[in-house]
This record gives sequence, structure tokens and C-alpha cells, in this order.
Amino acid sequence: MSATPLVGIVLVSHSASVAASVAELARGLAGGGVTAPVAAAGGLPDGGLGTSAELIARAADEVDGGAGVAVLADLGSAVLTVKALLAEGDELPDGTRLVDAPFVEGAVAALVAASAGGDLDTVAAAAAEAYTYHKE
Repeated sequence: MSATPLVGIVLVSHSASVAASVAELARGLAGGGVTAPVAAAGGLPDGGLGTSAELIARAADEVDGGAGVAVLADLGSAVLTVKALLAEGDELPDGTRLVDAPFVEGAVAALVAASAGGDLDTVAAAAAEAYTYHKE
């Protein structure tokens, strides 16, 4: 365990299995050693497809160690739910930020940067930089 708090990562998807799978993939690709906390907030509390403010807030609290929380979301209404929580001001830990990044590549990049001890700005930048990755 790191003595210095690490930025936490929350992955918000319309599907619980997608969020959990992306979290598992990011953990697996982040390498050995200390890994920053990452939590999946997918689907609805009853297991259906959708987004849940309650699950997002719970996941953010779970990964918050005092260094900030980077939230990545998969699609439109997931983004809107996170934005609504941020606007309310008291539902998410201080230092929580919605990061504009591709969901899978951004999650991996964010977790690698956070695990290396990057601050919230560094983690957000690493995740956003994933938009520039080309696959050809």
C-alpha cells in the first residue's frame, strides 16, 4: 500500500458487467506493484441497464483517499448523471472530476498514471491523451 494517497478511478457504464470488465482489464494492464483504487459503477441497483447516481456516489466514496477521484463514463446519460452529481456539490467527494476520455483506453491510462502517483491533473491528462491513440 502506498503511503501517499493515490487518485481513485470510477468507471461509470450503463452495464455492470462492462464497468467491472473494464476495471479488471485496467488493473491487469496497470502492471505490478501498488495499484490505485478503481471501482466500477455500472447499471442500476436492480442489475438492469442504466446509470445510478447512488452507485456512482458509493463507488467514488470507496476509492477516495484524499488525492481526488477521476470519473470516466461510457455514454451520454452516464455523463449527464455524473454532471448532475457534480452540480449538486455534496454527493461526491471533494476533488472529484469527470474526465473526457475514451472509456477503455482512458481507464487503462488513468489507472497507470494514478498508480504511478500522478495527481488528478496528470491522471486526467493521461486519460484524455488516449483520444490520440491510433490503431492503424
